[in-house]
Amino acid sequence: MFHPLPEFVRTGLAFVVVLGVLVFVHELGHYLAARWRGVRVDVFSIGFGRALVRWTDRVGTEWRIAWIPLGGFVKLHGQERPEDAPPEVRASWIPGETFHGKSVASRAIVVAAGPIANFLLAMVLFAALFATAGRQVTLPIAGGVVPDSAASRAGLQVGDRIEAIAGLPVHTFEDLQQIISARPDESLMLTVRRGDATIDLPVTTGEQTTVGGRRVGMLGVRSSNRTEYQKMSLPAALWGGVAQTWRVLSETATGVAQMIVGQRGADELGGPLRIAQLSGQVAELGVASLVSFMAVLSVNLGLINLFPIPILDGGHLLFFLAEAIRGRPIPQRAQEYGFRAGLALIGALFIFATWNDLSNLGIVHWVARLAG
Repeated sequence: MFHPLPEFVRTGLAFVVVLGVLVFVHELGHYLAARWRGVRVDVFSIGFGRALVRWTDRVGTEWRIAWIPLGGFVKLHGQERPEDAPPEVRASWIPGETFHGKSVASRAIVVAAGPIANFLLAMVLFAALFATAGRQVTLPIAGGVVPDSAASRAGLQVGDRIEAIAGLPVHTFEDLQQIISARPDESLMLTVRRGDATIDLPVTTGEQTTVGGRRVGMLGVRSSNRTEYQKMSLPAALWGGVAQTWRVLSETATGVAQMIVGQRGADELGGPLRIAQLSGQVAELGVASLVSFMAVLSVNLGLINLFPIPILDGGHLLFFLAEAIRGRPIPQRAQEYGFRAGLALIGALFIFATWNDLSNLGIVHWVARLAG
């Protein structure tokens, strides 16, 4: 798709495509939810700055494509509170179609719809990949056998492909792990393929006690890391898309939590430059890789927007929750201070992520060498 293009053109084009799709879907979630809850949408913009293209649809929404492709926004009718808007703006509001005039639940639905749309996009993209190109799986082939382990005592050898355990078929290395972990200290029969022959190996699994006190089975086999793509039926692909989205979401949330408590380095935090670099690299690998990258990034975008930081969707939801509990909105001054703090935090994170990006690209070291 992008192979004939020079590297810098491929990187820029892939970045615009990836970010454009993710932002459009995110804002489309807000837009559709607003229309559903009876809120008029004044502007739907992809990008910031001067509009390159604009048009107005039959319901009065102005659609824009702006020249800075680093985000986008949806301007809701009456988004400001009455006390924050000048008289001439309040005079233009259409009764019953303003955002501030809706219930707390309706406003929360409109705000939450953006991140939810990103999660749904990831599910659809993963499902489409699984149904067409297939799901990448690690094959159940022994890449190493731990000495004096259950596998070693059973006679399992490097290169053996485990096809079944106790009559249960094994298609992936994950299948192998799940079956064995659920059977601590049990006598089982391994069916393996060694070369052209299929042989049965009796094995008694080992066991290990987790931190929570649960007993899990152990075999003592290392993965060969050999993979292949396995196509899935449409129903299986749809469920696989949901499961993969949840897996990426949970792993990302765990990674962020580890960064916050100091168990993981913050040098992994990246910004637009890192996204652009990775977009160009995965675009070179093909459409399937680019779609997979877009799905993972969509999950990240949805999760980040749910962080309880004012100016992000999660911050607005936090204010709505407080309003629902108190029975009235948070005081204007408190909201203003919250938005200022949120803007400062987001700005600091952006600068830090950009510094990481420049360091990974080698620009910081290059400038340091020039400075002696």
